[in-house]
Amino acid sequence: MQRRFLFSALLSLSSLSLAGLAQAQAPMPLRVLTHSSFDLPKELLAQFEKDAGVRLQIVKAGDAGEMTNKLILTKAKPIADVAYGIDNTLLPRALAAGVVEPYTGPAAQRAAAVSMDGGVVPVDFGYVNLNIDKAWFAKKGLALPASLDDLAKPAYAKLLVVQNPATSSPGQAFLYATIAGLGEEGAFQWWGRMRGNGVKVVKGWTEAYYTEFTRNGGTRPIVVSYASSPAAEVFYSKEKITESPTANLFLKGGVFRQVEGVALVKGGNPAAREAAGKFIEFLRSAPAQQALQTTMWMYPAEAGAARVDVMKAHAVEPTAFDNPSAADVSAKNKAWLQRWTKTVLK
Repeated sequence: MQRRFLFSALLSLSSLSLAGLAQAQAPMPLRVLTHSSFDLPKELLAQFEKDAGVRLQIVKAGDAGEMTNKLILTKAKPIADVAYGIDNTLLPRALAAGVVEPYTGPAAQRAAAVSMDGGVVPVDFGYVNLNIDKAWFAKKGLALPASLDDLAKPAYAKLLVVQNPATSSPGQAFLYATIAGLGEEGAFQWWGRMRGNGVKVVKGWTEAYYTEFTRNGGTRPIVVSYASSPAAEVFYSKEKITESPTANLFLKGGVFRQVEGVALVKGGNPAAREAAGKFIEFLRSAPAQQALQTTMWMYPAEAGAARVDVMKAHAVEPTAFDNPSAADVSAKNKAWLQRWTKTVLK
């Protein structure tokens, strides 16, 4: 009887030891909040998990604006340890809400092509601007607009589709470009003229590009998109093509440089803080910086990072852009959005 009791006790202790060992060896869960456009190759993410000893829990929270709102609304009980996709249009709001913490690791110390405030580490950047359907303009024999003022003329009535800046980060970026390039009063006068000229407003980039743009069966041959969109058209074409069917319009007041970053989430799991730092370093690593060019269609932030061929050939950067100051964005963004809504929609 005594031997049987000792044997059972040893079995119980052995089971507890094995359970503890398994728990000790289990990968650390890392909660990553991103916008819906976050996209890196599965094998690259799997290699990161293996190298870092973590298990990624990626939560996509819609558009970058929606993601930032979610981060702010869950401030009291954070749903993530690290967040990717806060851009320079949304960063003032995130910093004011106190939802991110500065990161000071190697990636934050290295030179970068772009910068961000508040200890947020830049990962990539791009340009929000107008894209045109080249075949549509060739068929109609209509000259391309040479300025934003041209777009408000009768010849270009009902040709432009934009995203609502209250619900879309590219829409907000384009609004900012008009304000920085035309001046606040000039910008809203232009928007008022565009309302009269039949500008179409949709919720987000997907609706604008894949529903309303003539390239995809819509009725609008001009769309607010990205400088890298022509390169994506070539990359994803079913037939092998050497020239993009779309082109960029880099007009004064119509180009905004968007910078996206990754940040530690304030109040995230302390046990996952080291893993969160590893994820930040991973996003600035050479493999991730190369991959994001043809998955998220942005330019790499790491200084000296090589551009992939399709981006070099079909995603030439503009020579100028119009960004308002961070101070103006922080102080005036709410008023700008209200005024835009009143001018364009009401």
